[in-house]
Amino acid sequence: MTSYVGFKIVHVLGVVLFMGNIVVTGFWKAIADRGREPHAVAFAQHLVTLTDWLFTFGGLVLILIGGYGMAAVGHLDLQQKWLAWGQGLLAASGVIWIAVLVPTQIAQAKLARSFAQGGAIPERYWQLNRRWVIFGIVATALPLANLYFMIAKP
Repeated sequence: MTSYVGFKIVHVLGVVLFMGNIVVTGFWKAIADRGREPHAVAFAQHLVTLTDWLFTFGGLVLILIGGYGMAAVGHLDLQQKWLAWGQGLLAASGVIWIAVLVPTQIAQAKLARSFAQGGAIPERYWQLNRRWVIFGIVATALPLANLYFMIAKP
């Protein structure tokens, strides 16, 4: 197996973990939130935080290692239009994740610990949740658009 193929395997595994987690996490958190049952909402919030670190961040690390590894051994010009778009979209999603989503998730997780065993979910949680949903949709759409550039290479 060439090193290019090895890096490609790492890259694709990272994409699967990363994309799978951001899509599935948003889906099951939305379902838990829709039920408004405090224990389920708190549990979902805890898992969002946990899976983001394991699969979103872990997948991102693999994406970067695999992608830049392929570029290095394949002597790819990172300024090619499709690679530049891909890097830009991933970076934009990352900025949203670091600047908005992670702090929002941390604040929601702190609130969720207070109602995990029952009790009312405070309005502040739902305010933060609206921010998480809006920015989460954008942060998810950007890597989905990135799939086009990585596959079609326009």
